Amino acid sequence: MGVKTELFDLSGRVALLTGASKGMGLSMAEGLAEHGARVVVSSRKLDQCETACDQINAKCGDGSATPIVCNIGYKEQLERLVSETRAQLGAIDILICNAGVNPFYGPMSEIPDEAYDKIMNANVRSNHWLCQMVAPDMVASGRGSMMITSSTGAFAGSEALGTYAISKLADIALVRNLALEYGPKGVRVNAICPGLIRTDFAKALWDNPEAKRNAETTTPMRRLGESDDFKGIAVFLASDASEYMTGQAVAVCGGTHMWR
Repeated sequence: MGVKTELFDLSGRVALLTGASKGMGLSMAEGLAEHGARVVVSSRKLDQCETACDQINAKCGDGSATPIVCNIGYKEQLERLVSETRAQLGAIDILICNAGVNPFYGPMSEIPDEAYDKIMNANVRSNHWLCQMVAPDMVASGRGSMMITSSTGAFAGSEALGTYAISKLADIALVRNLALEYGPKGVRVNAICPGLIRTDFAKALWDNPEAKRNAETTTPMRRLGESDDFKGIAVFLASDASEYMTGQAVAVCGGTHMWR
C-alpha cells in the first residue's frame, strides 16, 4: 500500500502557458490541470484555444482551463494576457513560455533581416517581457516557477536552423539570469529542451523516412518524442518536487544529447 503524497499537487495554483493550444504546450497544460492547477491556454487563434480548453475541461472538470488569445510578438497583447489571467483566475504561480517561431530554414548567410528579427523577437524578447510581467505575482507570494521552452538545437550549430538555435541558446542564458535574479525571492526559472518531437511545429524535421529511421536506430529510446512526453517534466518543474532546482536546461530528447 502506497503512501499518499502531495509532492506534485498543484491544487489552488494558477498556470499561464503560451503556445498551448496544441502539441507540447497542450500536453503540458493538460498535465498541470490533471494535478489540480487552473490553466490559461493561450495562442494566436482563439478557436484553437477554446478547443484545447474543452478537451482539458472534459477530462479535469469545468473551470480547469481558460482560453485567452495572444500573439506573443506584441507587448500590449502580452500585457493583456497577464491582466486577463489575473482578472479571471487571480495571481499567477506558474508560467510556461512555450510559444516560438521559425520562419526560415537555411544557412545564416541567406536569412533575411525580417526573418532574423522575427525569430529573435518572438523566441527571446517576448519571453523576457512575459517573465517580467508575471514575476511580481510570484515575488509577492514568495514562490513560483517559470519555464521557457528552449531546444536541444541550442547545444550545437546548424546549417539549416542556425538563427533558431541561437535564439534557443539565448533562452537558456535568459533562464540563468532570471534564476539568479529571482532565486532570493523564492522564484525558480528553468528551461525545457525538447529533442525531435512529433509535433506540427517540427513536422519538416521528422516527417520523412530518414528522420524516422534515425530515430528508430540512433536515438537511445529508439523513437521520436511525443507531446505527452512533456507532461511529467512540466508537472515536476511546476511543483514542490523541484523546489531546489533552478537555472537548469533540462533535455527531453530520448537520450540523443546525453553527451552534451
